[in-house]
Amino acid sequence: KPVIKTYIPPAEEPRQRRYGDRPQGAPGQGRRPQGGSSGSSVSFRQSAIDRINNAPLPQAGGNAPKKKVADNRPEDKTRTNKKAMTKKGYVTDGAVVEYDEMGEIKKIRTRKTGAQKKEFTVTEAMVIDHAVFTKENFTVKELAEKIGKAGAEIIKRLFQLGIMKTINDNIDFETAELVANDLGISIELQKEETSEEKLISYFENEAEDDPSCLKPRPPIVTIMGHVDHGKTSILDYIKKSNVAAGEAGGITQHISAYTTTVNGRPICFLDTPGHAAFTAMRARGANVTDIVVIVVAADDGIMPQTVEVINHCKAAGVKIIVAINKIDKTGADVERVKSQLTEYDLLAEEWGGDIPVVPVSAKTGANMDLLLENILTVADIMELTANPDRKARGTVVEARLDKGKGPIATVLVQNGTLSVGDHIVAGTVIGKVRAMQDDKGRNVKKAGPSMAVAILGLDEVPDSGDQLMAVDDEKLLKSVVAERIARDKEKKLNSGKITLDDVFRGIEEGKLKDLNIIIKADVQGSVEAIRESLTELSTDEVRVRVAHAMVGAINESDVALADSINAIIIGFNVRPHANAKAAAEAKKVEIRLYRVIYDAINDVKYAIKGLSAPKYKEQYLGKAEVRAIYKISGVGTIAGCMVLDGKIVKNAKVRLIRDNVVVADTAIESLKRMKDNVKEVVSGYECGIGLANCNDILEGDIIESFEVVEDRS
Repeated sequence: KPVIKTYIPPAEEPRQRRYGDRPQGAPGQGRRPQGGSSGSSVSFRQSAIDRINNAPLPQAGGNAPKKKVADNRPEDKTRTNKKAMTKKGYVTDGAVVEYDEMGEIKKIRTRKTGAQKKEFTVTEAMVIDHAVFTKENFTVKELAEKIGKAGAEIIKRLFQLGIMKTINDNIDFETAELVANDLGISIELQKEETSEEKLISYFENEAEDDPSCLKPRPPIVTIMGHVDHGKTSILDYIKKSNVAAGEAGGITQHISAYTTTVNGRPICFLDTPGHAAFTAMRARGANVTDIVVIVVAADDGIMPQTVEVINHCKAAGVKIIVAINKIDKTGADVERVKSQLTEYDLLAEEWGGDIPVVPVSAKTGANMDLLLENILTVADIMELTANPDRKARGTVVEARLDKGKGPIATVLVQNGTLSVGDHIVAGTVIGKVRAMQDDKGRNVKKAGPSMAVAILGLDEVPDSGDQLMAVDDEKLLKSVVAERIARDKEKKLNSGKITLDDVFRGIEEGKLKDLNIIIKADVQGSVEAIRESLTELSTDEVRVRVAHAMVGAINESDVALADSINAIIIGFNVRPHANAKAAAEAKKVEIRLYRVIYDAINDVKYAIKGLSAPKYKEQYLGKAEVRAIYKISGVGTIAGCMVLDGKIVKNAKVRLIRDNVVVADTAIESLKRMKDNVKEVVSGYECGIGLANCNDILEGDIIESFEVVEDRS
């Protein structure tokens, strides 16, 4: 129905509103009316019929009235509706305008039209007919990006050449050139100078030293020989210290460097193990030494390990001096040894040759001064010189991880001077020299040529045999390390090292079986020696693979790795953590601990060949913690201990353990409870323990007691 509205004029003048003060802060000017929001003087009156006529029409499907549509003008709303403003035309040149309560422009927001949103630029693909590469090896993906082809196309071309590769696999430049030529693209190799080459040139530029800068340097002497032929005893006599007594099984386990003075002239000695298992150690010793003293027992003569030493020295091109030791023993035959030397082209000077041969006795000291004189004479003939006024270059002789001090490396400086504060690189490890100690434990600020020092400040434990260089440019060193790590990673990927496929494939390669081994030792030199010795035991039927080798105690991660690849753990001069031991027992992982490497090698050899050798095992008795140290005159050092587990038995074999590293393997000489001598002390009681031939005991050390029994299982 049509809506009829009738206008009725007012019967009387509208009542005027009173004006009051405007509230503080209200917008506008002047006074405002009170009690209402409208000041209109016009009114509408509607009858009942008019109200009915004005009622909203019913909607289809329901009786609900129409919802009143509000005016969407911007001044009627506090927050502007963008869509409504656009429909009503409040848009200027693609911008949305918002107004405030007073009608002033509040905000203008630019708006993209549909056409603008759909705009895009079409570029034509660049056709590449020539590309330049700066390295010899790169991934398939890098080749595809460089020549502007899809990776799938490159892989397809490689497949046609009989090469199976994925997008992330490496290929060499020659292979890439075949693929590119097949696609009609020429590629060129323009190698950039790598950081490694910059480092080498850094020292090569300084290598041409002015003769006036060269000064005589002490000789570096390595003493080598067969096990128990007395080379460590000779060093012991020279150093006047009882070093040989601390070796297990008569074998020196670590390479060490010592400096001694003879007639006012210093000589640097390197002590390398004499057992055949330490081939890698002897090879490194020969590479850094000037003179090698080969020790041969006068009663035993030349042994197989002696022949190995001779071959290493010849390959390294070092001077050789032969010391025939143990001439004081019955059955010593010096002439027979000289005759044996001729079989290996070593002719004694008295027989018309050029090899000094000196009969000595480390026990009595006979002819030891003559041996040292021969060393100095050979050094004078060699005219050994170095430039101490340049940055140092040397070799890492030994490295280990100290719980309190961090990585410690024994470094032999071969040229230049190493100073505290120098930035250094050794292998894939960088650092800054924080402190240095000489072989006598004294702190030093500088180390010149032919000087051995222990340095602190490396980020990690370097490998024995790594070349150490000192450079001012720290950025260059970081770049060199990054390149070396990438190169080592690539070598591992391309080598036949153990992988997950090898582990889980098992014996699918035929009858070949893998014996996986994890090695943990106290120093890096032992790690490398064990690894090389064990891998050489591989046969056609069984392949020995070292899955992991590292310095430090056996931890839970080692056990987890051994469990996943079915490996055994060999610990040398280290002990497992308590949680690692528990995890190994739960997962049935075998841990074998050794003090003499020869025993570890024999066990693996027997396992490979299937020999039934007599088996012995250690039976754990108990352990005690050292809580006090007492030095008693005429007796020695007594350790006040608390028995933590099991029992401590008098005369039982014990190990002295410090920070999970075995520092002594000895026996209990005395055991007391209060003032009484006792045969054993059980857990929870205090006692006093005296160890045989061992006074180097500190608070916090662990004394572990055990006995060796035959395994009849």
